[in-house]
Amino acid sequence: MHMADALISPAVGATMWAATAGLIAYSAHKVQEVLNDRIVPLMGVLGAFIFAAQMINFSIPATGSSGHLGGGMILSILLGPYAAFLVMASVLTVQALFFADGGLLALGCNIFNLGFFPCFIAYPLIFRRITGTAPAPSRLGVAAILAAIVSLQLGAFGVVLETVFSGISELPFRTFVLLMQPIHLAIGIVEGLVTAAVVAFVWRARPEIVNAAGAFQPMVKVNIKKVLFGLLLVAVITGGALSWFASSHPDGLEWAMLKTSGKEELESATRVHAALSSIQAQTAFLPDYAFKQDAMRPGMAETVPVEDQPADKPAWPAVAPGTSVSGLVGGAVTLALALFIGIALKRPKVEV
Repeated sequence: MHMADALISPAVGATMWAATAGLIAYSAHKVQEVLNDRIVPLMGVLGAFIFAAQMINFSIPATGSSGHLGGGMILSILLGPYAAFLVMASVLTVQALFFADGGLLALGCNIFNLGFFPCFIAYPLIFRRITGTAPAPSRLGVAAILAAIVSLQLGAFGVVLETVFSGISELPFRTFVLLMQPIHLAIGIVEGLVTAAVVAFVWRARPEIVNAAGAFQPMVKVNIKKVLFGLLLVAVITGGALSWFASSHPDGLEWAMLKTSGKEELESATRVHAALSSIQAQTAFLPDYAFKQDAMRPGMAETVPVEDQPADKPAWPAVAPGTSVSGLVGGAVTLALALFIGIALKRPKVEV
């Protein structure tokens, strides 16, 4: 559900950038209350884990579409909403800057859609209401699934509203929303199941992590090395090898756009779009999670007539060194950025 710049007008993009910047500043202030030597590494490892997980597109049967994990609920449940929002912002920033996944103008929208709704709506109003102050394993699973579904539905609706306010005539509200919501319901169910599985793993290993996040308290005297190692190992395997098995079908947003307008990508028209696209072309050293010489130019598939395109389908799994390098490098950069944010925000100990 990474929006491209062509879906957003400069005015809407600037507005959502401002809203997201405000949320980042607020989260940074609040998270200082709970940061310590245990939460900071968890932020970094979870950032790498979510980056890798988002590379795996899974097919939605009978639709010709695919989806990928958002990860906002996983972050919220394990870190609390404020640290989770900062980590999600880190993941999406790395993706936009270095992999051209999502536009720079639309980055504020993407952070808001994938971060605000799970962290500040679904987590406190659904997940915490169901689990209560003393969560049980059965309630954790139900809460994780329902919260993930609702947060993705809200995020998908946010995309629709942002395109409408941007005046994108190719995506009329009624048609677009009737396609976006059902496909993201299916994606949300899968995300909910994955979220429940990840939370169950952490709960069995260290329930203190979930309890501390829910109580908005720092973890003390808790050894979380097993959890960190497990999540980091999964991130490495996912980014380095499982990413080859990602579905080649368009994701839910691209699928809805194709069904609505006949195109998976729209053309940008303003100088702002052109300038930001030029900047992104310079910063993205692994565009589309591939080496530059292997990456398909944006919009190329849409400009080539169907009869002139190769008849053979791409090989699956798509074993490619560029994909593996992207998964490992992207995870490492995200881990470093999230660690840097955590260390920078951590209050120094006061000697008494």
